[in-house]
Amino acid sequence: MTNSDFLIIPAKPEHTHYADQICDEMFESAKARGTGIARRKPEYVANKMMEGKAVIALHRDGRWAGFCYIETWGHGDYVANSGLIVSPEFRKVGLAKAIKKRVFELSREKYPHAKIFGLTTGLAVMKINSELGYEPVTYSELTQDEEFWKGCQSCVNYDILLSKDRKNCMCTAMLWDPVDKERELKEKIQRKAEAKERLERITQKQSLLKRIEAKLWRSVKKFIAANFPKNKKVIKEF
Repeated sequence: MTNSDFLIIPAKPEHTHYADQICDEMFESAKARGTGIARRKPEYVANKMMEGKAVIALHRDGRWAGFCYIETWGHGDYVANSGLIVSPEFRKVGLAKAIKKRVFELSREKYPHAKIFGLTTGLAVMKINSELGYEPVTYSELTQDEEFWKGCQSCVNYDILLSKDRKNCMCTAMLWDPVDKERELKEKIQRKAEAKERLERITQKQSLLKRIEAKLWRSVKKFIAANFPKNKKVIKEF
């Protein structure tokens, strides 16, 4: 089984009948990991689908395979790709990565100026985030919207978060900042331009040296021909 066996698309109103199944699997998965996520009701997930703020993966036979949704905080300044879940029967085929990539693209389409962030204890998710360009950050760089932090109340580690004054917890915070990425892109373009300019200068110097060498060689041959007319053979072998 490969990703070609699945349709990974922005969720639509006609997909809302999967909401109960998705919420149940989110809860069971969090319980199995021993960590918690904000417990979502089917109505909440269905609403995300109707708003076009979710990505769903469907097997070619129509079975639900995976899901992830978009949340916004701080008046759209921050975006979180939350609730990533893959049905147990379709795990270990790279589906989570494909869903995460598609919901990231959807987030960029809808909120091009927002910072995209996530909190996770999962190494697999951290790896996917890193490949997408996320960077580990301190909690202080995340949204300070109280509604976001209320979502942590259903986590078994919530007391740890409070004891740390919301500065850190068991989750790793990761952030994709469009301002930083734009700066990095400009710096990369600048480095390429500078490298190209250096190469052109080196090429010009080499060309100049070759012309000087050729000119000197012609001068030497003329000098020898003028002063040693009987040594033409020497000139050829020189």
